[in-house]
Amino acid sequence: MTPRTQIVVGLTSLALSAGLALVRDRLPEHTGNVITDAPRRLADVLLPRDSDVISSVVPNGATVAGMLGKHLLPESELSALVQAVTSNFDVRKLRAGNIYKIDRLFDGRIRSFEYEIDPTRALRASRREGDIAFAAEVVELPRTTTQVVVEGRIDRDAPSISESLERAGERLDLALAMADIFSGEIDFNSGLQPGDSYRLVVEKSVRDDGLFVGYGPVKAAEFVNDGRTLAAMRFAFPDGKAGYFDTDGRSLKRFFLKTPLKFEPRITSRFSRSRMHPVLKYARAHNGVDYGAPTGAPVVSVSNGTVSFAGWTNGGGRTVRVRHTSGYESEYMHLSAIAAGITPGTRVGQGDLLGLVGQTGLASGPHLHYGLRRNGQYVNPIAEHQNLPPGEPVPAVLKAAFDAERNTLFAAMRQPARALSANDE
Repeated sequence: MTPRTQIVVGLTSLALSAGLALVRDRLPEHTGNVITDAPRRLADVLLPRDSDVISSVVPNGATVAGMLGKHLLPESELSALVQAVTSNFDVRKLRAGNIYKIDRLFDGRIRSFEYEIDPTRALRASRREGDIAFAAEVVELPRTTTQVVVEGRIDRDAPSISESLERAGERLDLALAMADIFSGEIDFNSGLQPGDSYRLVVEKSVRDDGLFVGYGPVKAAEFVNDGRTLAAMRFAFPDGKAGYFDTDGRSLKRFFLKTPLKFEPRITSRFSRSRMHPVLKYARAHNGVDYGAPTGAPVVSVSNGTVSFAGWTNGGGRTVRVRHTSGYESEYMHLSAIAAGITPGTRVGQGDLLGLVGQTGLASGPHLHYGLRRNGQYVNPIAEHQNLPPGEPVPAVLKAAFDAERNTLFAAMRQPARALSANDE
């Protein structure tokens, strides 16, 4: 054997010895050929199913007994379950189309029952141990709330805020929230332009099974409209009340809303001292703005005030007028219906429902005629709204807290459109 071969054999022997020693050190103590404390390895045992889960939806006009009875449950089980459900839930609030589940053992007994009250809550009834009775309770369904950045654009394919948000994978609720925030600055009926864009920060809740639950309040938003950039931030006061303010801390709530409708309708006829009437076929003053909208669309008060008239007028059909401070009075004509409780003397708040769009009176199609008087004289509503002063600012004592929160939120908004943080509920 050459010296080189002897070195290789020696190194190989040392490696084998070291490996055997390492293995020996990791083995449990043993006596002879029997290992006394070797871990026992048992194969997984698959237990047979002992129940079926029945999933169904509440039918129209259902009672709890009728809904559960169609599943051929034993009478004693059915009686005990109905008693538990009706004792812990107002069955008048049972909604057709909502999902319920029954976990039923193969011997016919019920293990549990669950009815989904809404996306966030469920009524659960579980069999008590060793008893035929059930324990029922309303529980919160697990969900994850995530703060997200949402962005979008207005263009030919998505000319409205609702269509733009739908394209971004969001829902109408968020479009309504955006319209409310900027209602004093942007006319979402006719003021959106191709190329407009927006970004916002909002909390979004999703259940563990992937079902969308809802949005929290929009925390901050930025809207580029016709070349101007508008910003809004939600700020809560120590008493719990909250409002939206621009980046300098001035309230975005104006004396008047931009329009008495949401953002879908369009202006079909503007304020004019002489306009050809579409029904009478002669020129006369058009003392307001006509908004094309479908029959039944909600009409709201543009500002706080007191109802001065609610009834029928010859040309305007069903009409509501609201008297405001500073000598203003607004009017809403051609309504298909006047909202319940809207009578002369009724106090209404900004955004309160007054009635529904219709075609009553002298109207060639369903629309809302919105008029505005100042000190008894008709004025152009659009121009008047634009001339109103900005809102009240955040009090000086809270300005530092406002600035700090604003900086945090708008820094978050500059991040790419994605989830920013999450927490389980």
